[in-house]
Amino acid sequence: MGNQVGQIFVDADACPVKAEVARVALRCKWTVFYVSNSGMNIPKGDGLELVVVDGGFDAADDWIAERARAGDLVVTADIPLASRCVKAGARVLDFKGGEFSEASIGEAVARREILAKLREMGMAAGGPAPFDKRDRSAFLQRMDQVLRKLSKLP
Repeated sequence: MGNQVGQIFVDADACPVKAEVARVALRCKWTVFYVSNSGMNIPKGDGLELVVVDGGFDAADDWIAERARAGDLVVTADIPLASRCVKAGARVLDFKGGEFSEASIGEAVARREILAKLREMGMAAGGPAPFDKRDRSAFLQRMDQVLRKLSKLP
């Protein structure tokens, strides 16, 4: 598809921005792999592909991490997967437009471990705030910026 720099890998099982990824990717002419543990509906278009991975709990994460490289974009809220992809040189966005980087991933991993311990001890409840329109907008804006930079577009 066009003069693309890389590919987009979407951790699709719980992704609320599948359509937004497709919209920006089609406009910028990037190929998208929606990677999942089971079949699902994905947006239609040239360069949009569903990859259903057989295997255990982390099979989709492993598939993405084995392929992500510098010049690629990974879309996930999974911190261990984000860490693996950042180490491989890929750009990584969460579903709300936040970017994981070498500078921020260590803190994200530590925060995840602390919250898991607090939940085990019954001292923390709940999860992330509900996904809303502002999150969707922030994601779209950040994804567009990242793809433009990776593609070296104006």
